[in-house]
Amino acid sequence: MKNAKKYIIGASALLIILVGCGVAVGRALNNDDESMYDDTPKSMEEILTEIRSHMQTYNVAGYIIPSVDAHNSEYISLHDQRFHYVTNFTGSAGTAIITLDKALLWTDARYHLQAENQLDPAYWTLMKEGLYGVLTRDQWLLANLPSGAQVGTDPFLITSSEFERMGAALLAGGQRLVTLERNLVDIVWNNQPTQTNEDLIRLDIKFSGKRASVKITELRRLLNTNSAAAIVVNGLDEVAWLLNLRGTDILYTPVFFAYLIVTQSEIVLFTNQDRINETIQEHFQEEGISVTVRDYDAILSGIQTQAADGGKLIIATSCSQAILSQIPADQRIQVYSLVAKMKAVKNDVEAVGMREAHLRDGTAVVRYLHWLEENVDSGNITEMSGAAKLREFRSMQEHFVDLSFTSISSFGSNGAIVHYTPTEETDKLITRDSIYLIDSGGQYYDGTTDITRSVHMGEPTAFQKEAYTRVLQGFLSLGSAVFPPLTSGAFLDAMARRPLWDAGLDYSHGTGHGIGSFLGVHEYPPYIVYTTSAADNQGLQVNMFVSNEPGYYEANDFGIRLEDIVQVVKANVSHDFAGRGALTLYSVTVAPLATNLMDLSLMSDHEVELVNSYHERVMKEVGSLLLEQNASDAYVWLGIKTQRIVKS
Repeated sequence: MKNAKKYIIGASALLIILVGCGVAVGRALNNDDESMYDDTPKSMEEILTEIRSHMQTYNVAGYIIPSVDAHNSEYISLHDQRFHYVTNFTGSAGTAIITLDKALLWTDARYHLQAENQLDPAYWTLMKEGLYGVLTRDQWLLANLPSGAQVGTDPFLITSSEFERMGAALLAGGQRLVTLERNLVDIVWNNQPTQTNEDLIRLDIKFSGKRASVKITELRRLLNTNSAAAIVVNGLDEVAWLLNLRGTDILYTPVFFAYLIVTQSEIVLFTNQDRINETIQEHFQEEGISVTVRDYDAILSGIQTQAADGGKLIIATSCSQAILSQIPADQRIQVYSLVAKMKAVKNDVEAVGMREAHLRDGTAVVRYLHWLEENVDSGNITEMSGAAKLREFRSMQEHFVDLSFTSISSFGSNGAIVHYTPTEETDKLITRDSIYLIDSGGQYYDGTTDITRSVHMGEPTAFQKEAYTRVLQGFLSLGSAVFPPLTSGAFLDAMARRPLWDAGLDYSHGTGHGIGSFLGVHEYPPYIVYTTSAADNQGLQVNMFVSNEPGYYEANDFGIRLEDIVQVVKANVSHDFAGRGALTLYSVTVAPLATNLMDLSLMSDHEVELVNSYHERVMKEVGSLLLEQNASDAYVWLGIKTQRIVKS
């Protein structure tokens, strides 16, 4: 795939790579090196030593390893887990930097505790992003590498916008950010899994709601608006959505490895050609589109060919430096992804599907929570076995395909690790002695789900009740908010934090993320986050779906998070922001809240009524499905859990 140009000079086979901020020079590495065929697992010492040896070959003093793949995906295939291979850290976000004598990992506050547990301090230094006094990556490089030093990275794994930003910062300090033809981790990773190329899944019109031909026509109108000849689509979920296809190349995310170039007259799909079989060709015909298929590895030459015509090409700010570098500067139109913004606003069929998928999913969650409470005293239910049981209940629901991510099934102190995943080594017994947090979701043909509930099956402490109640108050405040169209998520984020802030408490993650329709569980836009500069803060519109998930985490003790997926809908209020329209949020998630964790003395009458109204709807909607599924015991349990609460 990485077809950078080689210049061979005699037997030394010097490789010169021209890049935006510098020139890297080194010997080409022999693909026939017999060590690449030895699949014996390597130690951390061996991995870092070998990477540093190749760094010297390429004349770079630092090497950057992002956590993403060539499509800037958050969740990636086994083949692309270079970041994990080198660091042993399993979080989905972060950046590693290796120098000739140091190795550092930057990650945000969601993963600070997890990284502390997983990194070997003999080799790695954890840089906790967001904390006062912690240097950023470019600050650290400028402070620790000499002037004139070159810092290398893989051009496919760094976004063009980040390459430009970081490259400028390093250049101002006398250093150079350069791209290398070969990924140094791939060279060292002797037992790297092969890239997946699984069969594709046709998404029926009854689920997609709109033919691919209609989506392409809408995209071509945007080409005209921007006076562009073509657009390069690099997001895996964007390609899948445009073509009404899904895949299984990445666990729990129904996408497939592909790029797309769309012009006014042609659609060129870059993917493994073997899977474009007769069934998929028939799908293209039904969708009203004609598609030219080229090899996945041909994307750079495909861009070069398109650029040679002289027209302007639209690329996303999230595209890789490898893609941007193929287009002359005067032919680039770089904007926030047009397809991502199209996809974020669900059509009417998708919106109905999301509601129905969440209703069935809520039914599975209710059956699980009932089962858990009935069986917790057996003394043999753990975080892992509990998550497996929840999957079993989901698999009973209509249109179920798979999970939407690995369940965050966390008890007690493990709940304080925001994105904790239980393993054989960390798997805890679930008891009545602390809070159990379960963050999980499913992939259904008609929608993707994501829900978090925190429960205590015993006697919670006064502080646990206070923390839960303040999280709940923020959850209710955001969920009932009224706001004008295109309101930034930064404003809404503060609504969810205010009750916690009032007590000097907070949480270290965003409040809301978008979600796909049988696509990624995290989709941007929309985004509810306090950083107004975040590119994903595009503003909320009708039929966007976003999570509402405030939380609180007491280190080494417990974690609390409540999460519903909410739909942006028109608000029924007396005024409409001077003709702009008024919007609010409607929760499509239906599962009971933990009334025994509520401190009613902290809650207003309005907040109590919001809980009661929501529980009335949960009982009505989920209760009917429970009876259809002959889950009468769970129906009775749900009735108890949704009884009206009354302030004394």
